[in-house]
Amino acid sequence: MTETFTGSFTQQEPIPEEAVEAALAVLRHGRLHRYNVVPGELGETALLEQEFAAQMGAKYCLAVSSGGYALATALRAVGIKPGDQVLTNAFTLAPVPGSIASVNARPVFVGVTEDLTIDLDDLEAKLDQARVLMLSHMRGHLCDMDRLMKMCDAAGVIVIEDCAHTMGAAWRGQLSGRQGAIGCYSCQTYKHVNSGEGGLLITDDEELAAKATMLSGSYMLYERHLAAPGPDVFERIKYNTPNVSGRMDNLRAAILRPQLRDLNRQVERWNERYFEIEKGLRGTPGLTIVERPEAETFVGSSIQFLLLDWSPERVNEVIKRCAARGVELKWFGGAEPSGFTSRYDSWRYADSSPMPKSDRILAGIVDMRVPLTFSLEDCDLIARIIRAEVSAVYQS
Repeated sequence: MTETFTGSFTQQEPIPEEAVEAALAVLRHGRLHRYNVVPGELGETALLEQEFAAQMGAKYCLAVSSGGYALATALRAVGIKPGDQVLTNAFTLAPVPGSIASVNARPVFVGVTEDLTIDLDDLEAKLDQARVLMLSHMRGHLCDMDRLMKMCDAAGVIVIEDCAHTMGAAWRGQLSGRQGAIGCYSCQTYKHVNSGEGGLLITDDEELAAKATMLSGSYMLYERHLAAPGPDVFERIKYNTPNVSGRMDNLRAAILRPQLRDLNRQVERWNERYFEIEKGLRGTPGLTIVERPEAETFVGSSIQFLLLDWSPERVNEVIKRCAARGVELKWFGGAEPSGFTSRYDSWRYADSSPMPKSDRILAGIVDMRVPLTFSLEDCDLIARIIRAEVSAVYQS
């Protein structure tokens, strides 16, 4: 009898009861806007920023409406102007080049390796083309951050880290988002904490923090922040920094605070599931496991494998056969974007040239979510199904 999986790849765990009660408290008093507080009240959003800054070991934190908004705000804060070029990964999700386009700048795409990280040799060759790198830790894969930061520092290139998939991850024990000038995180439903939408931005640079706060729409209420620079810093920039409103509200902040306190435990649970699937896929004919470096502490909220040098027809056959058995795989090698699986040559608003070495890798990337609603038994079953269908197509 053929095994099938009947679970959902898009079903998240319920919001924790502590977060539900905190959200209800906000709804009952009605002060959802982050600056709508009564005398002596700190506000959920300000508390969230203070707590996340402490959790990450950062001086400053700003909560905003989405991870993509955090990225665009970071670009504005570091002074990117229309027409400027910004280095970024060829393998990433659309909000990353989208944030660059949103400030009328131009992406310069950098290749991807078989480890699914930015190609540092290609980056080194392109460092003279821009003064900012928007580094996407795509699907939670961290490159050699020691080498990357050494290269960028020597070249005077500012690094903005897109940590949408690496909240809770680390390189040699240093938390993801703490190496660059600014770290940006997503709180969207499919990320590591869930407020539907939302973003967080951290930095140790007081001027960048003040500019980001003004950009987010603080008006002159910046003194209501608990993880922001002092008023003297705002005095220097407040009349020359536009309001591009994208604040987080107290309702979402209330939902997030208990989840962030539980982040380390959730990371352990994701990785248990990741390793169970990886174990089941190892040794599958034609399938390449993406090996994780020892220096990387990662969060296995999704898993990727490579079907390198397979024809599109055969990869599609694997996708279809797995889907028929209840396993949802996404492929980054399609000629046209599908769902979230677009790639650098899909974004027609941005100029690009063919990248044969990276194109070969992109053509083989297969991706799968690993929700915490899956049990370890589910993960074992999913791996068996993928292994069977990849093997069947490979041997046909």
